[in-house]
Amino acid sequence: MRIGLFIPCYVDQFYPDVGLATVEVMQQHGMEIEFPRQQTCCGQPMANTGCREETRPLAFKFLETFKDYPYIVCPSGSCVAMVRDHYHDYLAGQPGFEELCQKTYELCEFLTDVLKVERIEGHFPRRVGIHQSCHALRHLRLASSSERVGPTYSKMRQLLQALEGISFSELERPDECCGFGGTFAINEEAVSCSMGLDRIADHRRAGTEVLTAPDMSCLMHLSGLLRRQHIPLPVMHIAQILAGRQVPAQ
Repeated sequence: MRIGLFIPCYVDQFYPDVGLATVEVMQQHGMEIEFPRQQTCCGQPMANTGCREETRPLAFKFLETFKDYPYIVCPSGSCVAMVRDHYHDYLAGQPGFEELCQKTYELCEFLTDVLKVERIEGHFPRRVGIHQSCHALRHLRLASSSERVGPTYSKMRQLLQALEGISFSELERPDECCGFGGTFAINEEAVSCSMGLDRIADHRRAGTEVLTAPDMSCLMHLSGLLRRQHIPLPVMHIAQILAGRQVPAQ
């Protein structure tokens, strides 16, 4: 199966190993991965700031870049949510737009919903705390949220729980925001940091040894707070855990 790999700009610039780990996980399941070098930012930062006209050419660029791939996979819930839930403001009526939304997937949902992966072999003898990033949770429904009545599930946990030796910390508030929110962390620094520290405190009470999420942006925010508070709690994107990466030294 031929896959177009979409790597968010901040992952490309700051966390390239997350992109490499994503490729390795996909290749383990027989995928033919292509990374179109002409890809750019999806436009989410500009859209969130209200700069609609600056966002528009990036949406058109994304459509032109990925329109011919049968599937597009991205290790970021927020960027996938941007394409699927917000590109209609810029691309509605354009040829190929509806198909683009239908074939763009976050990594975990592609593994569980398209490839129907039930088990990933590996060894990770740590207590893992899962951060349910807001876009992945409430836009993409990667997990059940506490305000909704229905079956309890987590696509991240479904993939991780097969790893040998792994255990999970149980949080008091499992789907609370970390406070990042892109430009929110800049415009409302004090509130953003307070929310992030609340998340970290919940994980520490629960005994989390490694903090993971489907969005490196959330982990970037939390890891910055951890460093400033001198708290030795490592963070890893779920792709890195599934690819068998070692826990980073603290």
